[in-house]
Amino acid sequence: MHGKKPWFRVKRHGYGVGLPIAWEGWLLLALFAGATVLAAASFSKLVSCVVLVFLTPIVILIARFRSDDVWRWRDGD
Repeated sequence: MHGKKPWFRVKRHGYGVGLPIAWEGWLLLALFAGATVLAAASFSKLVSCVVLVFLTPIVILIARFRSDDVWRWRDGD
């Protein structure tokens, strides 16, 4: 976590994070959703694919580095 305020909480079951716990995380998701909707509204499959291919890994990396714990498989313990 590197001493920064977490934006996402890791899941209790499974792998990764759930919904945001800070306004910055909500803003990130809102911007991603808005970009996805705008790309889909362009009616161009190429634009939609490019947006998803480039933005999705960026959002995942930000969520990983701004989560409150290490990502690993969790069984609810």
